[in-house]
Amino acid sequence: MSTVVAQSLHVFGLRAHVANNIFFFDEQIIIFPSGNYCVKYNMDQKWQKLIPGSDKSQGMLALSISPNRRYLAISEIVQEKPVITIYELSSIPCRKRKVLNNFDFPVQRFISMAFSPDSKYLLAQTSPPESNLVYWLWEKQKVMAIVRTDSQNNAVYQVSFNPQDNTQVCVTGNGMFKLLRFAEGTLKQTNFQRGEPQNYLAHTWVSEDKIIVGTDTGRLFLFESGDQRWETSIMVKEPTSETKNLEKIQESESLIEFPTISSPVPSYEQVILASGHSQLVLPQVFAIAAYSKGFACSAGPGRVLLFEKMEEKDFYQESREIRIPLDPQSNEPSQSDKQDILCMCFSPSEEILIASTSKNQLYSITMSLTEISKGEPAHFEYLMYPLHSASITGLSTCIRKPLIATCSLDRSVRIWNYESNTLELFKEYQEEAYTISLHPSGHFVVVGFADKLRLMNLLIDDIRSFKEYSVRGCRECSFSNGGHLFAAVNGNVIHIFSTTSLENISNLKGHTGKVRSIVWNADDSKLISCGTDSAVYEWNLSSGKRQTECVLKSCSYNCVTVSPDAKIIFAVGSDQTLKEIADSSVLREISAFDVIYTAVVISHSGRMIFVGTSVGTIRAMKYPLPLQKEFNEYQAHAGPITKMSLTFDDQFLLTVAEDGCLFTWKVFDKDGRGIKREREVGFAEEVLVTKTDMEEKAQMMLELKTRVEELKMENEYQLRLKDMNYSEKIKELTDKFLEEMESLKTKNQVLRTEKEKQDVSHREHIEDLLDKQSRELQDLECCNNQKLLLEYEKYQELQLKSQRMQEEYEKQLRDNDETKSQALEELTEFYEAKLQEKTTLLEEAQEDIRQQLREFEETKKQIENDEDQEIQDIKTKYKKKLRDEKESNLRLKGETGIMRKKFSSLQKEIEERTNDIENLKGEQVKLQGVIKSLEKDILGLKREIQERDETIQDKEKRIYDLKKKNQELEKFKFVLDYKIKELKKQIEPRENEIKVMKEQIQEMEAELEHFHKQNTQLELNITELWQKLRATDQEMHRERQKERDLEALVKRFKTDLHNCVAYIQEPRLLKEKVRALFEKYVQRADMVEIAGLNTDLQQEYARQREHLERNLATLKKKVVKESELHRTDYVRIMQENVSLIKEINELRRELKFTRSQVYDLEAALKLTKKIRPQDVPETVPSEDVCSAAPTMRLNEQEETGRIIEMQRLEIQRLRDQIQEQEQVPGFHPLAGIRLPSLVRSEVDFEVQTN
Repeated sequence: MSTVVAQSLHVFGLRAHVANNIFFFDEQIIIFPSGNYCVKYNMDQKWQKLIPGSDKSQGMLALSISPNRRYLAISEIVQEKPVITIYELSSIPCRKRKVLNNFDFPVQRFISMAFSPDSKYLLAQTSPPESNLVYWLWEKQKVMAIVRTDSQNNAVYQVSFNPQDNTQVCVTGNGMFKLLRFAEGTLKQTNFQRGEPQNYLAHTWVSEDKIIVGTDTGRLFLFESGDQRWETSIMVKEPTSETKNLEKIQESESLIEFPTISSPVPSYEQVILASGHSQLVLPQVFAIAAYSKGFACSAGPGRVLLFEKMEEKDFYQESREIRIPLDPQSNEPSQSDKQDILCMCFSPSEEILIASTSKNQLYSITMSLTEISKGEPAHFEYLMYPLHSASITGLSTCIRKPLIATCSLDRSVRIWNYESNTLELFKEYQEEAYTISLHPSGHFVVVGFADKLRLMNLLIDDIRSFKEYSVRGCRECSFSNGGHLFAAVNGNVIHIFSTTSLENISNLKGHTGKVRSIVWNADDSKLISCGTDSAVYEWNLSSGKRQTECVLKSCSYNCVTVSPDAKIIFAVGSDQTLKEIADSSVLREISAFDVIYTAVVISHSGRMIFVGTSVGTIRAMKYPLPLQKEFNEYQAHAGPITKMSLTFDDQFLLTVAEDGCLFTWKVFDKDGRGIKREREVGFAEEVLVTKTDMEEKAQMMLELKTRVEELKMENEYQLRLKDMNYSEKIKELTDKFLEEMESLKTKNQVLRTEKEKQDVSHREHIEDLLDKQSRELQDLECCNNQKLLLEYEKYQELQLKSQRMQEEYEKQLRDNDETKSQALEELTEFYEAKLQEKTTLLEEAQEDIRQQLREFEETKKQIENDEDQEIQDIKTKYKKKLRDEKESNLRLKGETGIMRKKFSSLQKEIEERTNDIENLKGEQVKLQGVIKSLEKDILGLKREIQERDETIQDKEKRIYDLKKKNQELEKFKFVLDYKIKELKKQIEPRENEIKVMKEQIQEMEAELEHFHKQNTQLELNITELWQKLRATDQEMHRERQKERDLEALVKRFKTDLHNCVAYIQEPRLLKEKVRALFEKYVQRADMVEIAGLNTDLQQEYARQREHLERNLATLKKKVVKESELHRTDYVRIMQENVSLIKEINELRRELKFTRSQVYDLEAALKLTKKIRPQDVPETVPSEDVCSAAPTMRLNEQEETGRIIEMQRLEIQRLRDQIQEQEQVPGFHPLAGIRLPSLVRSEVDFEVQTN
């Protein structure tokens, strides 16, 4: 077997659909099913002890605990066969007492079980179509009786024993309520069902002969000895405000009005369908639990009703209501309480009630709280913490905190603490969550929902999203080991995101099917993925391309992991093998032995591998992987395992599955290697808190502090007042007590004197009484002696008389015997004679009887004939009478029909008239109300008019005031405008200084760019030197290793030689030892071959190194040549640029010259105007010329601006090309040559234009 051991520590989850899934072991410990285990949980100390299910179990179906709390029965399916296992709970750990698995009757599964009151017998109900009820003496595995409870394939829900009688049994199901009694080796039904058959969901015994039964239509029945005695129906009314009131509709004794055939009670499904139209909902009673005062029953989703026994009658009335509270963390808080309560249980002291629900939750309530909340319903509390209610799809851990993150199809994300075994955070969302990954720091989490991928903060009390990505249906995501990246799967594409910039860095495309699993290597340089396309890819993140790949068309992969050194990949899939992959090829395939592996994980030490299977088991293997079946297999879950993970320190294994349970396992290695990795730094205790929350809390604290100080002041003041009052009261009381003390002292003295007097009188009285008693005793003794003597004499006389009487009686007896015998003889003779006479008389009487019989028969025949004639006559008479009566009846019926029609028409007329009268009265009342309301409206309007007049006056006053203020503000505005102008004058020189500084900054930036280029070149030189240094270091390490090996060999040779020297006196032994040394160290063909190989390898290494160095030298030469070519190109471009700039400057000078000419012409034109003012028509064209001159100037400015802009763009493009070429390794920029800055050229141009 494998040396790797996993021990189950804790489980988070519940399997609610196991029958009878929760009960108390004692006052503090409860037992419930989770995964493939039963959990013993201490509610006070919060510890768990796990009872594992059977090997190769496919899941639990039902539980039962014995009344003495010693035995636990578990119904399971093991390898497609039903098994009942009975555990002894008193032993530590719990051990199997009996296993019932050999059955002489057909059975598919056991769906309900119950122990007898003395815990010796076990009752088990099988599922349809057999539906057998089996009565076992389980200690001897003997079937005492078996009976078929149902022949119509109806569901059976519960079986139970009478709590006071081993022989009486109750069975309930769909249309079935049976009481059976075990007698003479069979189970016989003792009751008969009356009335309509109901779907009986649950029952409980409230006394020796009374049973409470609940149905799917909200009815509760009380049966006493099989007969119905009481019934009540529970209805849930849902008003518009969504607050539901539970009301008892009907309560009766044995006579109950059942609904007629025309109006049947609607079923639960019909009610659900019609819930939008009606407000009536019929609750299903899934669970009933009895206690000393009465019983508790589930009354629809999220509700429990307590019924208590009435004092006068043997019936029950509703006393209190308990509800499941609303969950504020739920996505729909109003719907979070709508959970069906499937099982309930009271603690032995009846102090605590525990309930399990259809959403895999456990709730508890102390019964004392229900008594406190009078009138209002009490509320359950979570027994431990809210659990997952559906398949868990995601699992992740972090390094800096002992946290586990899970997500589920129940749309929730939960953060657990595996150190304290508690739930840290919990939140539900609108969409299903498919995958989750926890950042190594434990502060962030990535969750893949059906609609988006969300990056969220783990705050102290909330999970808050701060970035969303449009990745729909992300099934896998994972943070890198360093936490700086995270990967998310979108179908067959893997997106890589940065956690710092929150941007998509790269997309890895290559899979043709859906990606099922991704994993990072230790240094985050590679990512390994597998999918349904039968491919395992290793991605290089620096290039974003596939580095290795392994494709097998026969296998659809489920999960993948990688060894710590990133050399070997482990993958599992649908072909029932564990594959060991290296360098794009499968090294080994280890069979899974007829199960599918769904998950795989390897320890950080690389020595342990754990795999999860499709049947919910865990297998622990040692690495290197064994060829044979060498692994430890553990029962864990009741469904396929979805995810597995190991903590960073290799101490704990975490597993989740489709059964909604999370298991934590302690991992051991018997060899003790690579497991204990002691943490240098403890777990972090920091938590994230938003600034707003902190400010709110600080504000709250300040308010509370002020409130506390105020309360302190008030309390001190009140305490002082109380002290004053109490001091006064104490003074009064002390005075009173002193007075009472003095009075009591005086009384005490008086009583003492009286006591002394009474003592003296009592002593005298006692002495007198003692004297009297002694005298009376003497008198009685002498009297009694005389009486005794007389009695003795009488006794002797009576004894003599009795002797004489005995002798006389004996004589009389003898005489009587003789007379008796004589009388007997005489009587026998007399009666014999009489007998003979009687026999003769009998014979004569018999003959007379015969004659009389003959006569009787003849008379009988005559009478019959006469009677037949009379009957015929009577028939004819009565037929005539019948005809006459029928005719008269028909006439009367016609008349009554006419009368009825008249009567009905009159009644209708009367009703119509009454309705008209009522309608008129109603209209009259309405009109009166309208008149009153109109009068009220008139009064109100008058009041409003008055008020509005008042408000108008007030507003006019305000308008006058505002006008005054406006005038004052205008004055202020004038002053402020003046100040603003002065400030602008002061700002102008500052702006000029800023421009100068900006120019200096641009020059500095240009110099900075030059330095950056020099730094990049130096870095390239450093990297080359580092590579050479690493190569020399490797050679040095190899040489050192060789030196160490040679030193070790020399040491070994010296020790062997020293041992040989010991035999120097014995030449034969010495010769043998020397020969052995020669064979060991010299005559080895292997050593010669190895030496030859080493020399060959060194030569090959030197040759390859020379070849690579030559290639490197040629490449350097090429780079230098290309750099020279590029340099010539750049010089040519520079010369062209200089020539272009010269041309621009010449154009600028020409422009300036033309402008001066235009200016001279304009001046000349103005002079002509002065000389010839009379020529009016000539002035008009001169104005046109003046107006055209500025337009020409504008056009020229626009053209020069465009030319400058084009040149600037060209220069920028050339600079970008230069920067790109400078980034090429081996390229050195031209030293001493710099392009003129754009800013200087612009300044020169502005100077020249001005």
